[in-house]
Amino acid sequence: MSKTIPVVSFLTVLKNASRILKNPLPFHNENFEKHGDIFRVQLGFGNSVLFTRDAGLARHALQKQHRNYHKSALQSKDLARYIGEGLLTANGEKWLKQRRLIQPAFHKKKLEEIIDTIQNVVREEVSNIVPDKTIDVYPLMSDLAFKVVAKSLFSYTDTGNTISRLQHITQTAQKTLIKEIRQPYKRWWFYLSGKTRSTLKLTQEARSILNTIIDERKNSGEQYNDLLDMLLESRYDDGSAMDNEQLIDEILILFTAGHETTSNALTFTLLLLALHPQIQDKVYAEVSKSTENISAMALVAKHQYTKQCIEESMRLYPPAYFSDRVAINDDQYDDIILKKGTTILISFFEIHRQAGLWEEPLSFNPDRFDPNVDKKEYADWYFPFGAGPRMCIGNNFAMSEMILAVAQLIKDYKVTTKLKDVKVQPLITLKPLESRLEFTRR
Repeated sequence: MSKTIPVVSFLTVLKNASRILKNPLPFHNENFEKHGDIFRVQLGFGNSVLFTRDAGLARHALQKQHRNYHKSALQSKDLARYIGEGLLTANGEKWLKQRRLIQPAFHKKKLEEIIDTIQNVVREEVSNIVPDKTIDVYPLMSDLAFKVVAKSLFSYTDTGNTISRLQHITQTAQKTLIKEIRQPYKRWWFYLSGKTRSTLKLTQEARSILNTIIDERKNSGEQYNDLLDMLLESRYDDGSAMDNEQLIDEILILFTAGHETTSNALTFTLLLLALHPQIQDKVYAEVSKSTENISAMALVAKHQYTKQCIEESMRLYPPAYFSDRVAINDDQYDDIILKKGTTILISFFEIHRQAGLWEEPLSFNPDRFDPNVDKKEYADWYFPFGAGPRMCIGNNFAMSEMILAVAQLIKDYKVTTKLKDVKVQPLITLKPLESRLEFTRR
């Protein structure tokens, strides 16, 4: 017999519309606490979504039965409208084809080739910090992460107005999309008011910028041995190459996903270290021992406690704080029947904070990820980069970048804050709402 799933009515959604638009996480949490780990939300016009913080169901949809689940229209259509149909937004055979083509670029050997570039960008950005002054660290981390992607993956050195413009466009598109997602009943208004049209015009500008970068590379005749070279040289099984439109889709997705999640995670980590000076002191004790003549790859391997702090930060504040899937055939999980067409929204944010899974789940404790702790203790309910075949392709790249950035920052500066806690701004990714810190030279 199928289990009856609690329902949150569309009327309840409408009553809470303004707070959901501002920050839906408290609304989600209230319903999880009231209804349990799985409940259904009615969205109007006969549509509904199954919300879950059941880690078993998350593994079921993302990993064990992944072939039976596709990304929903939220990503495959709505997000794709603004950033193209590439690795992040494609489904089925197209996704598999693109994954096979791009996967080699993120192999460990490739990372070894570009990690010195990553370290140079980190050092350059850290040197721009104004000490003894309270600054908003998020724009700084956003610039750092964007330049790491531009320089290390695309060897792009014109990081002035071009890169700033790409950043502005991706952020504007995200704000438009989040309104469409959280207020689906107002999409007609976004369209008629011209908001959707003006955002699509901006994304066309971004595509034009990237098309110029691609053409410049093709015409240069030079080899940079970076991701762009590899994408230009890659061939599908039939011997054909990616056309410019598909290349732009993939590059736009790598710029958007590759920089945003990293800048969020870096900012949350620095905020947490500022709020926990004793833990920051332990990071400093580790990173201050490193010498200048050690390779960047060796530094990443050596800074284990720094890595644990980032892992714990991504547990509390996962940048990719949710994922969604649609059942493409009838399915069953335990005693729950999942009919074809069922949309499941998986809350990593809630899973990462469940008292039944984590000891003192709301506390910042990097020792959870000590190498001596058996990974079985948390492996099945920790999703910092997703799970299954669609797990983030750049997870090793991102983690190496973040370790180098946090290590350099804490080695050079003591980080403090007047903030009392961490406040969040959930958009497409989870962002910090406030991130004002002070850096004092060591």
